[in-house]
Amino acid sequence: MTSTPQRPENAPDPGNPEDVWKAKEEAAEAEEEIKHPETVVPSLGDMREAMAWAFEAETIDEAILNKFSSHALMVLEANKTLNLTTSLAPKELAAKYYLESWRATQLLPLFGRKVLDIGSGGGFPAIPMALSEPETKFIAVDSRRRKAEFLQECVAALGIKNLEVHWDRGEDYLAKNPVDIVVMRGLSSVRENVRLLRKVRQALKDLVMIKGKAWSREMRAGEREAERLGFLFDTVWEHELPDEMGKRALLVYRAPGGAGR
Repeated sequence: MTSTPQRPENAPDPGNPEDVWKAKEEAAEAEEEIKHPETVVPSLGDMREAMAWAFEAETIDEAILNKFSSHALMVLEANKTLNLTTSLAPKELAAKYYLESWRATQLLPLFGRKVLDIGSGGGFPAIPMALSEPETKFIAVDSRRRKAEFLQECVAALGIKNLEVHWDRGEDYLAKNPVDIVVMRGLSSVRENVRLLRKVRQALKDLVMIKGKAWSREMRAGEREAERLGFLFDTVWEHELPDEMGKRALLVYRAPGGAGR
């Protein structure tokens, strides 16, 4: 008589789709080349000065800028072993990641709502947004385990009470947990972003995409797919980053899940 081989404890179950994708993600993560292993981490004082420079024209609590600075140092330190950012200069990081994320909180109606950040990576825009809007519930998901673990460490270190982190794919999280707003920053094109959400489009009310200066070209390229899937373009907010770092745009689409409001 032959016995059935036993699967080792904690080994992925090949019949479980969630175990399969997690195993694939871990394998891809293990093989990923680290782009900036020699990332230079500035002093906290230098990072804080960069934040003050980026937010010079804004009205923001000093305590929030202090938290932003602490998080930025954590991101740069972790960037030596994780691909979290290509912006290594303090001013560039402050403007392109923190100012951009913070401005989203000034433009979007967020109070009391539930916001999901898909592909949060180093915590953008979820961590700056959560620190700025304590009365809003934020969820950050990333398909890479080590990035999700890093985000959890940041949340604990910074004492953020209104942000939870999951190692998950955004579409899988939404299949079980509907939200008010989905935010995507730097994930993919407009067309691919709406396609990613096609099976769970009833689980969100608004889709917000943070884009660069080519947003209009992206929007036109994805217009037919967005309309086919029931994502209706609502509005766009454009703004300029300091020191000619470029234009940014916030694209807002009404999702099928918000059709009855």
